[in-house]
Amino acid sequence: MNAHAETTPLLEVRALQAGYGRLQVLRGVHLQLHAGELLLVLGRNGSGRSTLLKAIMGLIPATGSIRLDGCEMLGLPAHRRARLGLGHVPEQREIFPRLSVRQNLLLGAKPGRGGAARWNEAAVLALFPALAPRLHAPAQALSGGEQQMLAIARALMGNPDVLLLDEPTEGLAPQRVAATAALIRELQALGLGVLMVENKPWARELADRVVMLGDGLTQFEGPAAEIPPQSSAAWL
Repeated sequence: MNAHAETTPLLEVRALQAGYGRLQVLRGVHLQLHAGELLLVLGRNGSGRSTLLKAIMGLIPATGSIRLDGCEMLGLPAHRRARLGLGHVPEQREIFPRLSVRQNLLLGAKPGRGGAARWNEAAVLALFPALAPRLHAPAQALSGGEQQMLAIARALMGNPDVLLLDEPTEGLAPQRVAATAALIRELQALGLGVLMVENKPWARELADRVVMLGDGLTQFEGPAAEIPPQSSAAWL
């Protein structure tokens, strides 16, 4: 039985539609994410996985419903959603290359809801000690793995309740992939809900549940072990 089955979702998406101009990508996506849960977004390239995260974060126009802890997010700008508890690590990281590591972290800093601040500079440096000696270095001088650490650390500085991760291990060495998996488990243990796009075997093994997208719709939501075999072959 799903441990979260009878709990109230932290993030709930219903009938979500979104796209780019006249191109409609999402046609009716629904999902639920609970505190401390990793929900993995699966689907073929072009199925709308990254579009889903952007729509939830408020980076593109959308219709439907996006509720965070019961509060409707739809219609709010991205910075308001961040203040209310959403954090986003985009696929391209989107750090500020000419700013220092410390400046990048400070740009992400926000108190959590109710003024709580679990994550500050000291806390994220404890999580990513490799960044500590690079605080005054420009972000563009970091390796790919270090830039990914910085992108996640900057998102955590916003003290989110839900973290949206878009292919966080793309292009990383195997040891960094393993470290990312361990990090996600640590964040879950602290009660953070994680919605992640990642079409790799390690992610499926780590996920509590998966949501599969196809034709702009939610085609399946549930434990990875329950994905219909024909669906897995068709969508991945």
